Amino acid sequence: MAEKIIIDGYNLIGTYHNDLRAQRTKLIQDLSAYGRRKGFLHDMTLVFDGIREGFNKTQTAIGGLTVIYSGRGESADEVIKEIIARAGMKYIVVSSDRAIASFAWSKDCTPVRSEDFSRKLYPGATAADAVYIENDDEDDYDERAAAKKKGNPHVLSKKEKMIKQALDKL
Repeated sequence: MAEKIIIDGYNLIGTYHNDLRAQRTKLIQDLSAYGRRKGFLHDMTLVFDGIREGFNKTQTAIGGLTVIYSGRGESADEVIKEIIARAGMKYIVVSSDRAIASFAWSKDCTPVRSEDFSRKLYPGATAADAVYIENDDEDDYDERAAAKKKGNPHVLSKKEKMIKQALDKL
């Protein structure tokens, strides 16, 4: 059974590039190559904020990947939440955005931080080669560090186990 994955595009590549179009194209190519490497075991949807570019909402299939640009007045976050809420199935949600992660948990989906997915997407990449990850204190989350754990500190929490299982599938 194919894993369903939704990827927050700009959260993965960041927005501090001279040529965002080239970065989007590169990410699409890299995700297509990742899909081929994995034998297309994943049903991947990549979502970008189209509002930054003045796009109308579009959805295209490219290289075994569904690419969605949000439309005017709609953010990529809203599109991701809409897909998760409407689908009624479990997704692995790739985003370091706290609101997206919280929403994903509430819909029985597993959020995976963009940094963690980037290591799967680019195995063997050094820090200098890695995709830039936009870090914004309001959006980043790391629930593992945020809450004091109860119980045995050497045993993963339920959420940590789910995240590890999701990463193992990627």
